[in-house]
Amino acid sequence: MMWSSLLLLSFLMGVVEVQGASDFRICAFNMHHFGDSKAKKNDVMQIIAKIITRCDLCLLQEVRDSKGTAIPQLLDRLKSYDSTHEYKAVVSERLGRDTYQEQYVFVYRTDTVTVTGQYQYPDDLPGDIDAFSREPFVVRFRAPKTAIKEFVLIPQHTTPSNTTKELDALYDVLQSVRKMWKTENVMLLGDFNADCGYLAKKNRKNVRLITDQNLFWLISDSTDTTVRSTTSCAYDRIVVHGEKFNSEIVPDSAKPFNFQLEYRMTEEQALDVSDHYPVEVMLRVTSSRSFFSGATSLTNTPVLQKMLQSSLFVLCHRVFQMVLW
Repeated sequence: MMWSSLLLLSFLMGVVEVQGASDFRICAFNMHHFGDSKAKKNDVMQIIAKIITRCDLCLLQEVRDSKGTAIPQLLDRLKSYDSTHEYKAVVSERLGRDTYQEQYVFVYRTDTVTVTGQYQYPDDLPGDIDAFSREPFVVRFRAPKTAIKEFVLIPQHTTPSNTTKELDALYDVLQSVRKMWKTENVMLLGDFNADCGYLAKKNRKNVRLITDQNLFWLISDSTDTTVRSTTSCAYDRIVVHGEKFNSEIVPDSAKPFNFQLEYRMTEEQALDVSDHYPVEVMLRVTSSRSFFSGATSLTNTPVLQKMLQSSLFVLCHRVFQMVLW
């Protein structure tokens, strides 16, 4: 009896281990004027490192690294904070119509993600009439442990005064990328300014990124992605293209990460980091341990996970009693 209990215990622990390891996190974070001056603030950088190292892959926006020193400092900080992973970055050119320019930056763990392609969407397409202030810097990634394996991320930080036009133009970027790389696995993400006064409800019917039924908006309109207590707006979004990609999203995993609450900060302290919360989503992971793969799929709901954990606790207790006896 004891040996059969120990065998079952080992099996259940394996299932829990696989299920617990089934998190591949993609994040998007508007860092609010991140540059050399912010990179010099030790307490702020510590919080930023905590936020980014939660993610396998993180899009950074509002990077204003004119001296080219802030991102290297950030990577050094990530390395010192999390020595279990190596982090690299792929960085766009400086984008903007005037002296105010930003970069899109993807920071990723090298043991779980590799870059397989990159493409700077042009600003001089015929008939485009310069739709974007900051054209998307599109990157294709391979993540072998995920069920989807390979996917493309299209980032966008829209200009508030031009949100409707830019969101609609993102649809053209999506179609271009699908054709160019012959892929359906595309995610669009970033600070879309897609709420409150920047995206009027009457205009939503004119935005193909919203009306296309094959696009899934994972962050709802009722979600607050802002730090200030005086605002409640779903500016930051994650949009997935296609049923296949959407089916590989962990249910209910798309949400803001409230770092102010998580790290017990005042609003003032949080605003020193950013006025936006990061948004994130989890991708399903395929277990390399085939023995547990069937059990993992059976335990992929929160209710069953809780039941499994409860059963494991009871079994552990009984086994320890038997061993002591």
